[in-house]
Amino acid sequence: MTELRHRGPAETDLQAADDFRGLDKDGAPDGDAHSDSEAKGDTGLPDVPVPPDDTPQVLNKALSGLSSRWKNWWVRGILTLAMISFFFFIIYLGPMVLMMIVLCVQIKCFQEIITIGYSVYHSYHLPWFRTLSWYFLLCVNYFFYGETVTDYFFTLVQREEPLRILSKYHRFISFALYLTGFCMFVLSLVKKHYRLQFYMFGWTHVTLLIVVTQSHLIIHNLFEGMIWFIVPISCVICNDIMAYMFGFFFGRTPLIKLSPKKTWEGFVGGFFSTVVFGILLSYVMAGYRYFVCPVEFNSDSNSFTVDCQPSELFQLQEYPLPAVLQSLTGWATVHMYPFQIHSIALSAFASIVGPFGGFFASGFKRAFKIKDFANTIPGHGGIMDRFDCQYLMATFVNVYIASFIRGPNPSKVIQQLLALRLDQQLQIFNSLKAHLTERGLLPANEVAA
Repeated sequence: MTELRHRGPAETDLQAADDFRGLDKDGAPDGDAHSDSEAKGDTGLPDVPVPPDDTPQVLNKALSGLSSRWKNWWVRGILTLAMISFFFFIIYLGPMVLMMIVLCVQIKCFQEIITIGYSVYHSYHLPWFRTLSWYFLLCVNYFFYGETVTDYFFTLVQREEPLRILSKYHRFISFALYLTGFCMFVLSLVKKHYRLQFYMFGWTHVTLLIVVTQSHLIIHNLFEGMIWFIVPISCVICNDIMAYMFGFFFGRTPLIKLSPKKTWEGFVGGFFSTVVFGILLSYVMAGYRYFVCPVEFNSDSNSFTVDCQPSELFQLQEYPLPAVLQSLTGWATVHMYPFQIHSIALSAFASIVGPFGGFFASGFKRAFKIKDFANTIPGHGGIMDRFDCQYLMATFVNVYIASFIRGPNPSKVIQQLLALRLDQQLQIFNSLKAHLTERGLLPANEVAA
């Protein structure tokens, strides 16, 4: 901080650009100079203030006789149970409340990351960065949520005149909103600080890519059926808890330098625990329509409903066991939901690849010499500290559904057809009837009739 205050504006701007390119002041690659720069405490960027300890006084008094290690263990445990209880409560409230919670979490994560950038940017007293950041967040959310509403609730959109107009010109309106922000950014450019301003412009857009895009995918997963939302999130939570527990009691072998407290014992223990947990949770949830049915808008009752005839994915099937398992269990077959097999892939990803979202966040925090993104949750840090793995998981689930689960949806095709003019609908009807007749699925006299 002191060194930055004594530099001239141009020199400071060049140094910030060097840090962005991954070079130290001598031009050496950042990977070679990382340990030296950390030891010297000179990264060319201002330190982000470390948030004070905000552990509730009640817990501080109750745990005052414990060592810091065990105090942290109890604080994390109590707050974890509180968050899990809240998670169950919002599940009970239904998918629309869950969607609003996802939006709130997204906004808080965005605020935490932008605040770190603002701590660097604010020291130069340059205009509009915070305002433009939130404006771009509004634009991107308008685009994504508009696309989601049009895609999943087409009947509602077509029935309401204002929504129909907004839907028809949605992408043009979204582009016009973004273009306005782009022009505002150009007008805000200040001489001698252009490079830093473009650096922060990129900061905002990368944050939007990481946070908003992933939360949008979470909502898409939710609308496919709450089970596609709950099971992946629960697997990440289970892996986080069990890896911490195994690492706390049995951890001896460091896993990765970015997170010195992560151990192989915690990683392996978390993997097996999460796979078993995913199979059991899937078995419990797959038997309830409330969890497996997609969210739809019922035009008769003017409400969002979760009711359907469950697909084969959520109907018990009989599977033969391998010979080895037959000799161990004495069972020739086992009854499972097909979704349980998919849950193995979800839980395996949550255990093996999911933690890399946390490692990425650890590297980000080390780059700015901060312990947590914020101090929103005592013992856990900020909201982003809890959701760094969830966003990576959301992308995987969305890709998994699109690749292996989702097929053509006749109801959506019909919705699109009903939005056409009557002559267009008749043309498609005649074309389809002629095609089915050629395939022998309709008798030839149907065409003459």
